[in-house]
Amino acid sequence: MAKLALVGGKPLFEERQGAPKEEYFKWPIITKEDEDAVLDIVRKNKFSGTDITIKFQDEFAKWQGRKYALAFTNGTMSLTAAMFAIGLGVGDEIICPTKTYWGSVSQAINFGASAVFCNINEHLSLDPDDLERCITPKTKAIMVVHYLGYPCDMDRIMEIANKHNLYVIEDCSHSHGTLYKGRKVGTFGHIAAMSMMSMKTFAAGELGMFVTDDRKLYERAIAFGHYERNNDKFIVECDDLKDYFHIGVGGCKGRANQVSSALALGQLKYYDERTAEIRKAMNYFFDCIEGLPGLTPLRTNEEEGSTMGGFYCPVAVYDRTKLGGLSSKRFCQAVTAEFNKCFTSWEGVNFCLHTHKFFKTFNLMNTEKPSRIAFSGRDVRLDDDKCTPSEYIECVSVPRFIKYNKEWIERYAQVYKKVCDNYLELLEGDVDKTSGGRWHGAENAEEQQKKKN
Repeated sequence: MAKLALVGGKPLFEERQGAPKEEYFKWPIITKEDEDAVLDIVRKNKFSGTDITIKFQDEFAKWQGRKYALAFTNGTMSLTAAMFAIGLGVGDEIICPTKTYWGSVSQAINFGASAVFCNINEHLSLDPDDLERCITPKTKAIMVVHYLGYPCDMDRIMEIANKHNLYVIEDCSHSHGTLYKGRKVGTFGHIAAMSMMSMKTFAAGELGMFVTDDRKLYERAIAFGHYERNNDKFIVECDDLKDYFHIGVGGCKGRANQVSSALALGQLKYYDERTAEIRKAMNYFFDCIEGLPGLTPLRTNEEEGSTMGGFYCPVAVYDRTKLGGLSSKRFCQAVTAEFNKCFTSWEGVNFCLHTHKFFKTFNLMNTEKPSRIAFSGRDVRLDDDKCTPSEYIECVSVPRFIKYNKEWIERYAQVYKKVCDNYLELLEGDVDKTSGGRWHGAENAEEQQKKKN
């Protein structure tokens, strides 16, 4: 039995073997076609124009399968515009899964609204079984996040939303092109918004997209902070917006830079083809590690018509009880040591938002109460203890293959097999083995920051 590199053995990936070709992992794929498109904008000083952006919006709307698309500076801005579009306001509540990036819901405080956090299930998705617990007469909307590309149970979520007459906003920042039962996510809710920053599966520098089929929601998003409404060619149909035609009513400018729009056009052209290759590679890798103790690949059953899009930030859900209580942190350290600088594995995903002090004590508006509850009729923080199951779901990262290469995929999978086979060697030095899965919460993040300081 081979000794693990972390405890003195030889790594499976030794220096002399070299690393796999960059083309297997480098993302996004930037071609001369992309470079020429960007240089054309630079040379013609068309950064702040709209012609390239409008072209991309039109093409993206067709690809997404929605009537209207609007490009913003980034995903956070597009999600903020979505909140304004639905009329989120003082005293309202918006439900969001606790396991997500803060940009999904933190800006609700700007509208005097409160974030209410829903548990996640074993797929790291908003748990429909916990959703109705979060609904009150003050609830305005549900922010659905297709986390890490795994599609949420939109049938049940939409059924509950319709039952309670709630808006649904889909955050598709991790799930561009993901299918749920054969239909693209981002086409179920009233609005979908998403990030296209440089690390996303649909990467276009810094860019955000807003899509909807509702003309009023589209116009309100434009009115919030998009300069295109100043264009004489744009016709305002909503009567309550006509008096404010030349002002961004949100007091901000969110129009996309055309360099990003040009990059986005190029990425859209090849996106389906490239992500199909990613899914082929990633599904084969997960086939290789399927059945290893403690690891459950986060992926869909494509035979049922649901996919993982471009496999943003792929992980395996980790069950420490199957490996003698070994913490996910120690597991990832062992994996990283075996790769010997070819790949760094990390543990966990985003911390649970309900554990962070921003949602407990931060006071943006200098009111008597923290901003999250400043205008609320109840202290929504009282529900925090109900979200604790989400804190105990652990994950470990795996490589994201851009190209299918059977040999290299199998070699990478062997690392995970070696660590699982020899996990007993790791237990003695596991300083986190009693953390119960909470090491990746906000409290731990604060502790780590104190150590750095």
